[in-house]
Amino acid sequence: MTPSKTHPFRKKWGQNFLTDTNLLDRIVRTVDPQPTDSILEIGPGDGSLTEKIFPLVQEMAAIEIDPLLIKHLSIRSDLKGLQIIHGDVLLQDIEQIPISNPVRIVGNIPYNITSPIIIWLIEQLDFWDDAYIMMQKEVGERLTAKVGTKNYSRLSVVVGVYLNMEFCFKIPPEVFYPKPRVDSAIIRFTKKANPIVPDNQYIQFNKIVKAAFSKRRKMLRNSLTGFDFPEEIKTEIDFTRRPETLTISEFAKLLRK
Repeated sequence: MTPSKTHPFRKKWGQNFLTDTNLLDRIVRTVDPQPTDSILEIGPGDGSLTEKIFPLVQEMAAIEIDPLLIKHLSIRSDLKGLQIIHGDVLLQDIEQIPISNPVRIVGNIPYNITSPIIIWLIEQLDFWDDAYIMMQKEVGERLTAKVGTKNYSRLSVVVGVYLNMEFCFKIPPEVFYPKPRVDSAIIRFTKKANPIVPDNQYIQFNKIVKAAFSKRRKMLRNSLTGFDFPEEIKTEIDFTRRPETLTISEFAKLLRK
């Protein structure tokens, strides 16, 4: 979302408006919109980022849940031709949005729906190329953490099966209105050429990873006692290791029968 001190921000939608022109310009430079791009913006607010990207691309759509902001966007002459969609992004199919896909996605989302947004991206892998999502910095650090570090977590693993994640830059609370209580960050998502785990095994994979990280200070032989792994796997993966030391590919080996 973008700045408007006259707009009555809605706590129920987690609205925080960006108010810093230099930051908005930095986001545009990071996304690097191209003349052939189809851009989907999630949470355009009153259009301060939209107005910078829209003239640079072939076409653009924006999804906004707030009817007051929808009205504001729809009467702006400089945004004529922007496809404005009133609704909840989690209920939208990218394929049905009236611009060409695969799209490139830019989003300043309510932080309480960060995980659902990531699942939404995974469910629609065929219809987007890359995504720049603003989120709470700590969540971004967990997503992008390297194996063996304290931030490496269940989130790093279960999302990393499908997506590559890059921490672009940190954003301080002072550039928002109203000011959030946390630092924010822009995370870039791209798709893995080949998912590490087949779709039909993902639920079981998620269960294994959840169990392992639920007792992250314990060895795998203690946290994964509820699973029956073949001896072959136990000789390949040392079960005296802790979960934060396993790569995503090593976790995937635990699925072998």
